[in-house]
Amino acid sequence: MRRKRIRLTKEERIELERFCTKGVHSVRLVNRAKIILALDQSGGRTSEKQEALAKRIGVCRHTVIKARDTFLELKNVRLFLQRKKRETPPVPAKITGELEARVIALACGKAPEGYARWTLRLLAEKCVELQYSDTMSHMTISRLLKKNELKPHLKTSWCIPPGQNSAFVAAMEDVLSIYARPYDKNKPVVCMDEKPYQLLSYAREPLPMEHGKPVREDFEYLRNGTCSIFLFTEPLCGWRYAEAFPQRTKKDWAHRIQWLLNGQYSGTEKVILVMDNLNTHTVSSLYETFSPQEAFRLAQRLEIHYTPKHGSWLNIAEIELAAMAAQCLGHRRIPDLFTMNSELAAWHTHRNSSQKGVDWQFKTSDARIKLKRLYPVIV
Repeated sequence: MRRKRIRLTKEERIELERFCTKGVHSVRLVNRAKIILALDQSGGRTSEKQEALAKRIGVCRHTVIKARDTFLELKNVRLFLQRKKRETPPVPAKITGELEARVIALACGKAPEGYARWTLRLLAEKCVELQYSDTMSHMTISRLLKKNELKPHLKTSWCIPPGQNSAFVAAMEDVLSIYARPYDKNKPVVCMDEKPYQLLSYAREPLPMEHGKPVREDFEYLRNGTCSIFLFTEPLCGWRYAEAFPQRTKKDWAHRIQWLLNGQYSGTEKVILVMDNLNTHTVSSLYETFSPQEAFRLAQRLEIHYTPKHGSWLNIAEIELAAMAAQCLGHRRIPDLFTMNSELAAWHTHRNSSQKGVDWQFKTSDARIKLKRLYPVIV
């Protein structure tokens, strides 16, 4: 069988080379031009083998053969380099605007009974069941949800205060006014919060990381009780302190306040304390723990400001707790209280030495605009 040969004229070769190096063209047409140039045998040139040519350009051998046959059939460079016009009308889109709206409404609604959330296949089956379409692929649903930035598999959680809530607004503006005060070493602003934590130990020692293998842990664990982490922070000084205790009672909180006033801030006139209104966070806890004289002395050195209900985000200590949970606790199994306090001490010591502070930007003027719905409407 006689092999088909391509012999280009000088003008044809110049036109093909110019097409490959100048202008903006589709990759498919540029590859076709490169194939013809490589197969040219004019002027004593040796054509490149089809297998090697296909590998070099990044196409299959069938593409090389098809480009060669098309060029020999047309015998015209300009026709060869033109985009092939569609001979048949385009296929109409399967997902119309009406169908897309129905799928979105379905995905944003409640999942069927027995299911926690919508899945792609569940949505596809439901569309067929409701006769939205004769057939529906889960990949079609995936593209549609991605286009509209919908994620039925995710959910976020936050505290939603009721609208026109005067109690929330009053406590919020009180705390924000405290954060707006200039630094006063005799009246430092300190935020505190607590975090419960479960103490766990390994039933079997984890296997260390190896080449190509991460650390491997057994799912089984031993439960060693719980503890409560007390965290204090002074945002303007970049200071924080965390310590864990077996319980979270009124006496535990009272002893922590005594340590704070007699130890860390023994030389100050008063400590402005910002915290949530937990049942143990009251002056009465001091009287249930110490003598009346000591409780009164401690209470006189405290200026307490409570964050509103559903407004824990206003407590800067929450930010430090989030940093502690991510940096120190993570997903670790800490077996006992001694190990927990050793880890917490190392964490807050390092964080204090690096002077990590909190740059609080949210002000009362911002709250009156962004949280306008929470303010009572005065008629």
